[in-house]
Amino acid sequence: MLIHVVKSGDTLYRISRLYGVSMSSIINVNQLSMPDRLVIGQALVIPTGDAYHTVRAGESLWSIAQAYGTTVQAILQVNEIANPNLIYPGMVLRIPSKPRPVIDVNGYIYRLGSAASPIIREVGQYLTYVAPFAYRIREDGSLETIDDNPAINAAYSVNAVPLMAITNFTSTELGENLAHIVLSNLQIVDRLLTNIINIMRQKGYLGLNIDFENVLPEDRENYNRFIRLAVERLHPLGYSVSSALAPKTSAEQSGLLYTAHDYPAHGATLDFIILMTYEWGYTYGPPMAVAPIDQVRRVLDYAVTVIPPGKIMMGMPNYGYDWTLPFVEGSAARVVSNVEAVDIAARYGAEIRYDERSQAPFFNYFDEEGRRHEVWFDDARSIRARLRLIAEYGLAGL
Repeated sequence: MLIHVVKSGDTLYRISRLYGVSMSSIINVNQLSMPDRLVIGQALVIPTGDAYHTVRAGESLWSIAQAYGTTVQAILQVNEIANPNLIYPGMVLRIPSKPRPVIDVNGYIYRLGSAASPIIREVGQYLTYVAPFAYRIREDGSLETIDDNPAINAAYSVNAVPLMAITNFTSTELGENLAHIVLSNLQIVDRLLTNIINIMRQKGYLGLNIDFENVLPEDRENYNRFIRLAVERLHPLGYSVSSALAPKTSAEQSGLLYTAHDYPAHGATLDFIILMTYEWGYTYGPPMAVAPIDQVRRVLDYAVTVIPPGKIMMGMPNYGYDWTLPFVEGSAARVVSNVEAVDIAARYGAEIRYDERSQAPFFNYFDEEGRRHEVWFDDARSIRARLRLIAEYGLAGL
C-alpha cells in the first residue's frame, strides 16, 4: 500500500495534489473525522492502484527490487529511467504491480445482534471467515446463547464462512475451573459436542473455532483429547475445526496461558490454528505496543517448527490502548480504536511517533485535568509490517 506520513505544513489539499488523488477518497479510506486537522506523524493510506517507494540513503535499485519482489529492469522500465545509477534519496519510484497473494482472513466480531450486519457487509469482501464471539460453555455441556443470527446472515451475504466460536472465559472470569470440569469428563464432552453440532445445524455455521484459555496445566491432555473428539465428530459432517492458541515461543513455556496449549497436537489434529499474537500491551499492563513485531516474530519462529505454516493464521489486533501516567499496578488502560487514537492526537495537538523496534505508532498528551497519557495503536505502517510476515513465513493468513 502507498503510505504518506504527515509532516509539518502538510494539508489534505497538498497531499491530494502530490499523488493526484481526490481529497474525498483520502478522507473515506482513512475514515478521517477531522480532515482539516491532520496530525504530524499520522500515516495516511493513499488510494492509488500503484505502489510507490521513496528512495532512502544507502538504497540501490537492486535492494529496492528485492524488497518488493520485482526486478531492476521492471523498475527502470516503468519509471523510464535510462541510467540506473541516477537515483537519489527522496526520489519517488513507481513499483510495477504484480498479482497479490491470496490469504485467508478471519474476523472475530464481538458486536452482535443488528449491530453486526453493517460491519460485516462493509468489510466482508476481504473476509474468508466471520466468527461471532462467542458461545460460552457451561459445566453441564450446554452453551450460553448469543444473538448471532444477523452476523451469520451477513456472512452468507458476502460469501464469508461463519465460524461458531466457543470459549470458557469472560471479561471477569478466567474460566480455568470451568474448563477442567468439562474437559475432564467424557460424558460432558460428548454432550457439549452434541449441543455444538445442533447449534451449527440450526444456525448455519460451517466451522467450529475453539478458544479455550487459561486451561489448567494438568488438563493439557484432556484438551488434546477434546480437539481429537471434536474432529472425529465434526469432520464427517463437513465442518472445519480450528483453535486459537496463546503466543508461545517454545515448547517449555509454562504458565496458565501456555502449558495446556500444545502446538504440535493442535497443528496435527486441526484444520488451522489462529495464533493470539497480541496483548503484550494490555488493559492492566504498562504502556507498550499491543503486538510488537519483534515479539510476534519470536512466536512465529517457534510455531512454524511444530505446525505446518499453511495451517497458521497470525492474530492481528484492530485496537489500541490509552494509559494514564504514571502507570500504577492494577490500573486499567482504556481501549481505543485505531481511528479514535488519531482523533485523540488531533484533539490534543499531539505528535505521533513511530517505534522502529516494535513497528508501532504511539504518542503522549495531557488531558484537561493535566494528567499525562500514553497511547499505543496500529496504523498502516504497523499493519503493513505484519502483513509482510505472512509471505515471509508462508502462513495461511491472519
